[in-house]
Formats: sequence, structure tokens, C-alpha cells
Amino acid sequence: MKDEYVTFTIGKQKHIALIAHDNEKPKLIEWCRKNYDVLKEHQLYGTGTTARLIADKTGLTIKGYNSGPLGGDQQIGAKIVEGVIDFVVFFSDPLTAQPHDPDVKALMRIAQVYDIPMAINKATADFMIRSEFMNAEYDHEVMNFKKNVEQRAESM
Repeated sequence: MKDEYVTFTIGKQKHIALIAHDNEKPKLIEWCRKNYDVLKEHQLYGTGTTARLIADKTGLTIKGYNSGPLGGDQQIGAKIVEGVIDFVVFFSDPLTAQPHDPDVKALMRIAQVYDIPMAINKATADFMIRSEFMNAEYDHEVMNFKKNVEQRAESM
């Protein structure tokens, strides 16, 4: 059972994905302004318009991917799987139907599978960014996917 999990370390410098649905973009931009001094010390990533607006309105450096509806959420999810992104702030809009809702759910699932911290609103993001772990390394256990694949292949 010991080898069913592997320990991953989230470094002192976080790789943070910043995402927001259209109605939530102003809130995320304001949150980024208020937390500029913390965020500037980390590597930032974002989807489409959100990344562009954050860069333009806050001066933060952020690597942009596609817009969420055009696959950006999936690109962020892939970066979690690759071990690039280790922290997600996603200001989602709970009151408006989103055409790419399955992509959002897939991103949330990947964050959960890989035990990645994910805020889906401002209050959670505030708690996370002020956490004692924000500027420290953090070890977390994740399923040993290689072992899981080996076991599945052997059983077929």
C-alpha cells in the first residue's frame, strides 16, 4: 500500500492559474491588484481574455492560453497533469450557464485528482493566498498513476 501514492512538492514559488468567467473578470482583476505584491513573486498563467486583462490592468506578467470556451480550461488541466501548474484561482460564475461547463468540470476534477489547491471564489482565494503554505514548500500525496497503470495492464 505504501507505493500506491507518491509525494509531490509544491515549491516556494507557486505556478498559479488565474481564470474567471466573464461576469467575474472584474472581481479577479481587483483581487490581483490587491494581492499584487504576493502574486508578482510567483509564475502566473491564465486563460485567454482573463490573462490579457490581468496583464493590462495590473502589470503582472502572466502566460496566456486559449480562452476557456476554446480549450483554455483544458490546457490548464493538461499543465496540472504535466506538473507545471500547482495552484488554481478560478472565479466562476454560479448564476450564468456556461457553454463550456463540461470543460470547467473536467478542470475541477483534474485539480482534485492531483490534489491541487483550487479556489472557486474570492473568499477561498483570500484564505489560500494568506496561508502559511503560500511562501513555503508543501508536500502532498498523489495516487501513483504509474503503479495504477501497471496494475490495470496486468489485470487485462
